[in-house]
Amino acid sequence: MSRTSFLQDLLATIFERTAPRLVSDDRRSLEELAAALISERGEASGTRLAAAILDRYEKSPAGEKADFFRLLTEVHDLDAGAVAEAAEAYKASPDAATLARLVEEAEPPRQELLRRLNRLPGATGRLVKMREDLLAVLKEHPDFRRADLDFQHLFMSWFNRGFLVLRRIDWTTPANILEKIIAYEAVHAINDWDDLRRRLQPSDRRCFAFFHPAMPDEPLIFVEVALTSELPGSIRSLLSEERTVIPETEATTAVFYSISNCQRGLDGISFGNFLIKQVATDLMQSLPNLKNFVTLSPVPGLTRWMREEAEADDTDPDRRILLTRLTEAKSANNLRSDDAILSALTAEYLVWAKRGDGLPRDPVARFHFGNGASLEAIHPGADPSPRGIAQSCGVMVNYRYDLKTVETNHELFAHKREIVTTRAIRSLAGSRKGQKTSRRTENA
Repeated sequence: MSRTSFLQDLLATIFERTAPRLVSDDRRSLEELAAALISERGEASGTRLAAAILDRYEKSPAGEKADFFRLLTEVHDLDAGAVAEAAEAYKASPDAATLARLVEEAEPPRQELLRRLNRLPGATGRLVKMREDLLAVLKEHPDFRRADLDFQHLFMSWFNRGFLVLRRIDWTTPANILEKIIAYEAVHAINDWDDLRRRLQPSDRRCFAFFHPAMPDEPLIFVEVALTSELPGSIRSLLSEERTVIPETEATTAVFYSISNCQRGLDGISFGNFLIKQVATDLMQSLPNLKNFVTLSPVPGLTRWMREEAEADDTDPDRRILLTRLTEAKSANNLRSDDAILSALTAEYLVWAKRGDGLPRDPVARFHFGNGASLEAIHPGADPSPRGIAQSCGVMVNYRYDLKTVETNHELFAHKREIVTTRAIRSLAGSRKGQKTSRRTENA
């Protein structure tokens, strides 16, 4: 399959894909160029200005890039007085004219600047990279968060689900895309091309990615899927070179075992919930023999939580000793006899450990519960890799996606902070006064 045939249905025009990048020799400062672009009405001159700004920005050292973000934050910020005046006018006379004025005043000028930059062919990906730079300096410059809110606001519109295209990634996918799948894999590293082939080519393996027409060579997020005949309890069994490949028609379970976001500059723009549900729907239609859709997911915050529990003043001494021993384990061999204990601790952590806003502490749990999944099973020893031991004492879990109940589960979680799990896991988790988990069960 040629690169063109692979990408042509991403809705990008031939011109957008092949037009040479405009290069500007405009010597004005970034501040002068930005002011000129905001005031410019002509499309051709606006394009030249946009090219000049992006070229100048990309060639700038880190300090000058920070100066550009300061320019966005301070010079192209809201006029608070004008906003207050427009709000008072709308309060006194709530009609279309006063509302239009309020809406106009309430939008920072930097939003229009970013829109005009985005008119330049190929600029969307460059702006995503620009936001990646911005996110990298937010800790040092927290006031830049004001500018980042506008990047995020615009990206949520530009990368709306309606614009995204789902593509299957297989061994015939162009090499430039496959190289990025290797580079962007964030959960279970792809060691080489042979490793990648084992994840893409067999009949019981699938990989799908979202693309955007403005960035046709860049996957936004991708999911790797294993088709199996049973609920998986070990990542090694899924990725083993010696595993037995089964015909896709004999599989009963689709396992989402790795989900990787590819663009740091799109942090905070959610794609994963759409991706899993779309892939599950498509697989169910093409392979009606599939009955179960589950993940094999890490529990990245488990070990840290266990350490905090061990250090808490009110922790029982025996529990402190146990937690300390588990968190200091260096390999799977040190944990072989602790499966029952780790299952109970994992259940307690996922069901009861909360942030200040009442949501689960674990980021992967928040993601899947927020998408309407239920917690199905806990597997000690599922990931004996050094990373798996370090983050979760080797524990992994299954979240189930039942397309008949995901919306109900999502509503319970979003509005009541309730999670759906099995009776067995609720029993393992025990109970805590003032807390609640759903009484609903899956395969109880």
